[in-house]
Amino acid sequence: MAETMIEVKNLKKYFKTRRGMLQAVDDVSFSVEKGKTLGLVGESGCGKSTTGRVILRLIEPTAGKIIFNGRDITGISKRELRELRKEMQIIFQDPYSSLDPRMTVNQIISEPIELNNLIKDKREMERRVLELMETVGLAERLINTYPHELDGGRRQRVGIARALALNPKFIVCDEPVSALDVSIQAQILNLLGKLKKQFGLTYLFITHDLAVVNHFADEIAVMYLGKIVEKAEAEELFVNPLHPYTKALISAIPIPDVSSRNKKRIILKGEVTSPINMPDQCRFAKRCMYVDSKCWESGPELREITKGHFVACHYV
Repeated sequence: MAETMIEVKNLKKYFKTRRGMLQAVDDVSFSVEKGKTLGLVGESGCGKSTTGRVILRLIEPTAGKIIFNGRDITGISKRELRELRKEMQIIFQDPYSSLDPRMTVNQIISEPIELNNLIKDKREMERRVLELMETVGLAERLINTYPHELDGGRRQRVGIARALALNPKFIVCDEPVSALDVSIQAQILNLLGKLKKQFGLTYLFITHDLAVVNHFADEIAVMYLGKIVEKAEAEELFVNPLHPYTKALISAIPIPDVSSRNKKRIILKGEVTSPINMPDQCRFAKRCMYVDSKCWESGPELREITKGHFVACHYV
């Protein structure tokens, strides 16, 4: 049986607002096996990035459990958390805003190593930085350049090198390619795939684009307004989507094939439910083509329909 790297149980993150409680992440549960990639997909504002940050304890959870490598890390101290940071890292969405513009590539990559007192000798540190740069495909001549002197793809490679500096086991990739050109996106995805095999990494890959995770993720979880509405192996999800929201997302993926131009696109109508003070009902009801009275009475539970395929819908 495969080992579980990260497990999330009934995770919640609520934010207080003037209008009430904003339910950013609401009762989310999933697990990721060692060496695998879980793609977390959904539109902007659905709670994907908040989920990733709560798992890393960059944001404190309101409720629920986070289990990393068999250990409950939900309530551990700041000191213990600092040690744990060596094993859990994040690659941010915008490589420009996540890099300090006053620091060189050398300083950015070496910073986490210095903060954790892993290498003290300057020559050894430079060797380690150059090794990490080579690993992510950055030329040695760029070691003393600043972020503004690099293009988006190279900046993201610096961010990846920084995440790898402490030899982590688990990395949250928070929309790492969404700010990049399509050609550069492919290069970064290929790099992340290579690093996964080389170092045995486990990824939580967050994106709003299902097409990006189609060939990259082992499993995909679809999120809508703070809840997971469908979860399955990547191939199964694309061949047999069951939730109306997943069907709409897949129908929106452009296919470069003349024979598929008559493919029916599902257009979602209606307004998105406010995430503040949400009642106990289906959150997708206002936009769903199959909506019925039952959808307004209670929110559907995420249940297993076939082996490994989970859906939260009253009519599946």
